[in-house]
Amino acid sequence: MIDYPLVSIVTPSFNQACFLEETIKSVLDQDYPKLEYIIVDGGSTDGSVEIIRKYANRLAWWISEADCGQTAAINKGFAHAKGDIFAWLNSDDTYLPGAISEIIAFFKEHSQFAMVYGNVNFIDEHGRIIGHFPARQTDLKRLKRGYVHIPQQATFFRADLWRKIGPLDESFYFAMDYDLWVRLANNAPLIYSPRLWANFRLYSDTKTIAADDRCWPEMLRVHYRNGGSRFALIVIKYWIRKLTAPLINWRRKCLFRD
Repeated sequence: MIDYPLVSIVTPSFNQACFLEETIKSVLDQDYPKLEYIIVDGGSTDGSVEIIRKYANRLAWWISEADCGQTAAINKGFAHAKGDIFAWLNSDDTYLPGAISEIIAFFKEHSQFAMVYGNVNFIDEHGRIIGHFPARQTDLKRLKRGYVHIPQQATFFRADLWRKIGPLDESFYFAMDYDLWVRLANNAPLIYSPRLWANFRLYSDTKTIAADDRCWPEMLRVHYRNGGSRFALIVIKYWIRKLTAPLINWRRKCLFRD
C-alpha cells in the first residue's frame, strides 16, 4: 500500500470572484488522493462566497469573515490544517494538472529538505501565458543576499517545520513568504525542481504590480532583524532596485496593454 502524505493547501481570498473558481478547480481537479483544501475568505461581497459554497462539500474547512488581510488569512487556514505538507495558493493563481502528485513524489525523494519549489508561468487576467518566473536553486546564503528565485505558487514545505517556526509574520504585507523561506532555510536546505507546476497571474491590480515598492523595504526588515549589516549586498540591491523601479514598472505596464 502506498503511503501518501496528507497535503494541506490554503487559499486566502477577498473579492476575487472573477478568478476564484478557476483557482478552486485547479486544486480540486488534481489527481492526488490525500488532499485537504481550506479556503479563508475575508468577507467578500462580489459573489465569492456563492462560488465557495458550490464546492463546500469538497473542502476540509472554509470561512468568510472580515480579517486583517492575506497574511492573517493564511495563518488562520494553517491553524486548521492537519497535513504533513503545506502550501498556499492565492485566489488568482492556479496549479497545473497533475502538479501535486509530481511535487509530492519529488518531495518524498528529498524528505530531508525543508521545502521544494518548481517553475511557474506568468499569465495575464485572461489566462494567456506572458512569461516565465526566473526560478532556480537557492539557499540560505543567497536568500540573505536578496537572491529570491522562489515562486510562491509552486512552493510546498514541511508542516513539522511550520509548526516549529511559524506562523507567518502578520506585520508583513509583501515579504511574509521571503521571511518564511529564510526561517525554513535556517532549519534545513531548500531544493528546486525544474518542472512546471503552477501559473502566477499578473495584471494591473495584483499586488506584485500595484504594491511592488513595499517588497524590498520589508525584505530589509528581515535582514536587519537577523543582525544583517547596512553594507550587505541585499542593501545595495535595494538601492539599485529603488533607482531602477520606474523602468521596471514601465516595462511591466507594457505587458498589460492590449
